Amino acid sequence: MKKVKHNGFVLILVIALIAVIGLEMFVLADGSNTMLFQSDAAYLQACERNLIASGLAWSKRNIKDESKISGKTIELDITNMNIRSSTLSVTVSAPADKEKEVQVNVSCCRARQTRSSTNKFKIGLW
Repeated sequence: MKKVKHNGFVLILVIALIAVIGLEMFVLADGSNTMLFQSDAAYLQACERNLIASGLAWSKRNIKDESKISGKTIELDITNMNIRSSTLSVTVSAPADKEKEVQVNVSCCRARQTRSSTNKFKIGLW
C-alpha cells in the first residue's frame, strides 16, 4: 500500500492563516487610528479649557489697570504652558455698571484637528 502525502493541504492552511492574520492587522490598525483621533480630541478639549481658564485668570488680575487693557485685544504669551500651535487673546470691554465683559479667543491644533472658540464672560469690579 502506498502512502498519500497531503503537502498541498498544509500549504493551503498556511496561506489561509496568513490571510486571516493580515485581516486582523487591518482591523486592529483601524481601531488604533480611531482611538488616536479620540485621544487627540480629548487633549484639545483639555487644552482649550486650560487656555480659557488662563485668559480669565489674567483678566481678573489685570482688570484694574484700565488704561492698558480696556478695549484692546491682547495676545498672551503661552509658551510656558507647552501647548504647541495654540493662541490665546483677551479683549476687555469698557465697564458697564460694576462689570466688565471679557472676550477670550482660543485656538489650538494637534495632528489634523483644530479647536477654536470665542467666549464672553462678565467679571465684577470690586
